Amino acid sequence: MKNISQMMKQAQEMQKRMEDMQQSLERAEIIGESGGGLVKITLNGKGLMLKISIEESLYKENEVSIIEDLIIAGYNDAKNKLEEYSNEEMKKITGGVNIPSGLKSFF
Repeated sequence: MKNISQMMKQAQEMQKRMEDMQQSLERAEIIGESGGGLVKITLNGKGLMLKISIEESLYKENEVSIIEDLIIAGYNDAKNKLEEYSNEEMKKITGGVNIPSGLKSFF
């Protein structure tokens, strides 16, 4: 019975660390770039776009499709960096043990 009590305590501690990590992620700002930095997209830890920066040199006539492609690429870069950041933060909490995606919601 003592082991179950100890396991429950550890689970509660991990849940608290997960909540702290989620709050930290919400405050994080991840910047993705495309076109060698011509377009920069800033996301928060939830993946919401906070800011977009487009180099003025792209504001030329008939360049709209290039800008659109660069925005998509910049967003995707930021999203990938966010996933990497989130995974690294998760490893800190779990001690490097990978938790299957379906189980993460329990913590």
